[in-house]
Amino acid sequence: MKMLIDSAWLESSSGEWAEVCNPADGTYIDRVPSATLEDAARMVQAAQSGKRRMAALPAHERAAILIRTATLIEDQIDTLGELLARENGKPIMQTRDEVRVAARIFRSFGEEAKRLFGRVIPMDAVPGNERHVAMTIRQPLGVVAAIIPFNYPVELFAHKAAAGLAAGNAVVTKPPLECPLTLLKVAEIMEAAGLPRAAHQVITGDGVMLGEFLASHPDIQLVTVTGSTATGKRVSELAAKNLKHVHLELGGNDAQIICADADLDVAAEAVVLGRLARGNGQICCAVKRIFVEAPVYDRFAELLNDKARRLKVGNQLEEDTDVGPLIHSIAAERVETAIRQAEAEGAKVLTGGHRRGNFIEPTVISNVPLGSNLLHEEVFGPVAPIVPFTNITEAVELANNSQFGLQAAIFTNDISRAFDIAYRLEVGGVIVNWSTAVRVETLAFGGVKQSGHGREAIHDTLLEMTHQKSILFFNALSQPPAEM
Repeated sequence: MKMLIDSAWLESSSGEWAEVCNPADGTYIDRVPSATLEDAARMVQAAQSGKRRMAALPAHERAAILIRTATLIEDQIDTLGELLARENGKPIMQTRDEVRVAARIFRSFGEEAKRLFGRVIPMDAVPGNERHVAMTIRQPLGVVAAIIPFNYPVELFAHKAAAGLAAGNAVVTKPPLECPLTLLKVAEIMEAAGLPRAAHQVITGDGVMLGEFLASHPDIQLVTVTGSTATGKRVSELAAKNLKHVHLELGGNDAQIICADADLDVAAEAVVLGRLARGNGQICCAVKRIFVEAPVYDRFAELLNDKARRLKVGNQLEEDTDVGPLIHSIAAERVETAIRQAEAEGAKVLTGGHRRGNFIEPTVISNVPLGSNLLHEEVFGPVAPIVPFTNITEAVELANNSQFGLQAAIFTNDISRAFDIAYRLEVGGVIVNWSTAVRVETLAFGGVKQSGHGREAIHDTLLEMTHQKSILFFNALSQPPAEM
């Protein structure tokens, strides 16, 4: 496949390509251009005219394009879902669902494009301003650069690109080099839906080189990144040189607190779906630390082990597969190393723990020392460490003892306890009685601490991707009469 620059499908100016392979067995799928900095500069230059076309496009036309895009994506859910499973490694049932969610996000942002409201400001609240009238409007920033990760490339692309276009910006996208193909197919659909020339462009190639170029270029007004904390820090450093907007959704080490009064079967199922199976464990908001109240610790471990052993690991294109391969061998080796290191520290592997190529068995680990990296670093794979606690204060302290603060989960049937814990947790979102791996596009999503800043959601992202302008009409009202 080729990349999209200035509404034309092009090869790299160097003539070089990068292969995209199935992470399960290494078989070749397709290739994409390895873009040069010259290609990137051409793309940003084209975006300058693209942003003017988008800013001039009425809201109802922007809405119509995004809604048409959603319909066209829905028409190809099976085809797109299979391609995404092949290049990404997630089970096909999950990739179809990801494509379906992406279409829904495009449609929602299409609707929201018509609801970028301003305000009328009561100037008579300030003495001496009684005759003035003021209002605010929201206008596009200009060019939005979207840097997309490998784990949920189509869904996260929709959150960024659809939002940017709905707000009237031009968007330039850098997809993950490991799995760019489905996103490029969606870009084809967006072109077919009627976007203006250079309104949306996609460049493929070396992630570090292109990402740093986009973060530092003065003609890009906002960079939105979902990725590692290290990537977010580097993007922020480069963007600061031009005082550009930065939106960061970064790493997580989400805690799940299970109280003794909880439904343990539901809590165990939440760990399975929120860590071991969904996304092959490669989710920023996946359950990564499980704290269980001591009286029910053994029972919970038994339930979780039983459920983990039943998961099918294998070919991601088979309908009954629960866990597919990690994105590449380096990722799988990192997870295996984390498991072996935890064992060396005294932890006990109850289930799984083995690697076969890029596949990691769903792994449940107990007796994890509190200082273990398994509890303090983000392990991106199907590994569930469980730790006992004796009281709620200890559980909250354990959960907050992290550089990250994306999401957390609480399992209890005591609503007062749930509220108390939720208020005390240092995270961007709290889920009660289900997994941390929850993201609904109408709910603000994002973290605190090293998990980034800013919020993504249908109602929130448009505010991130526009600026507010105040307009004051001086002495617009006649002088009020002295007497009535």
